[in-house]
Amino acid sequence: MSLPQATTAQGGFDWVRVAPALFVLIWSTGFIVARYGMPHAPPFTFLVWRFVFSAACFLVWIRLSGARWPASRAQWLHLSVVGLLMQAGYLGGVWAAVKSGMSAGTAALIVGLQPLLTAAWLAARSSNQAASARQWVGLILGMAGLVLVVWRKLGIGEASGPTVLMAVLALLSITAGTLYQKHWVRTGDVRSATAVQMLAALVIMLPLALWETEPVRWNAELIGAMAWSVLALSLGANSLLVGLIQRGAATQVSSLMYLVPPCTAALAWLLFGESLSLLILLGMAITATGVALVVRPGGR
Repeated sequence: MSLPQATTAQGGFDWVRVAPALFVLIWSTGFIVARYGMPHAPPFTFLVWRFVFSAACFLVWIRLSGARWPASRAQWLHLSVVGLLMQAGYLGGVWAAVKSGMSAGTAALIVGLQPLLTAAWLAARSSNQAASARQWVGLILGMAGLVLVVWRKLGIGEASGPTVLMAVLALLSITAGTLYQKHWVRTGDVRSATAVQMLAALVIMLPLALWETEPVRWNAELIGAMAWSVLALSLGANSLLVGLIQRGAATQVSSLMYLVPPCTAALAWLLFGESLSLLILLGMAITATGVALVVRPGGR
């Protein structure tokens, strides 16, 4: 799927300019969907059905478009590992944390530290990618803002030890998946690569779902959450990202990812009445500033 041209001959709407912000907004709703759907289903069972529907949609898409599958067994293996980390580990941790009582905004804030961990890891492993003083300031600010918010949440019982552990597991999973993909996965068709990841995540998530005893209540809210997860997040956001990559605008997405936690918090406040105290807003602002310093190119 490709995006419309950036401008029309008559000076029309610039889709490429607004597409990164649109992608970040859709990505932010992933935490809202977890908050919306979790009262009606156990987390791993919900994700199993999401992976089933998403994989089926991608398989149809691949069939109709003639997209190529990975050429080697090694790439199938590497994509499967990425799927285990970035689909099963990341989504499983977020959904389980929200199910256990963590707010969507807090979960987004913890997982939003992924660029910080990635930058710190790359700086520690490679002298060629050493973090600048600006990035180290960003790392410190990001962590300080997170501690400020989570410490407040501990006081009201929302962020208990197990829920924080689940969210941290999601953070570590998406960070490890990003680094693994950067090192091992070759450039290929995003549709077939995502399908492989979904199928791998389904294999690992299914046994966990079988252990859950809570029934699934297929009501309007759960169906809506599932539809949005599959169509808007798995297919829509992915297609939007493909178009951005084709036009060289993927960097703009990275530079806006620090807006995901505050955007999620605002949506959760509007939809669910989640608290937004001055201290929480201050912590989110500090964290957003820290992540911005890390992910944005120098001089911007």
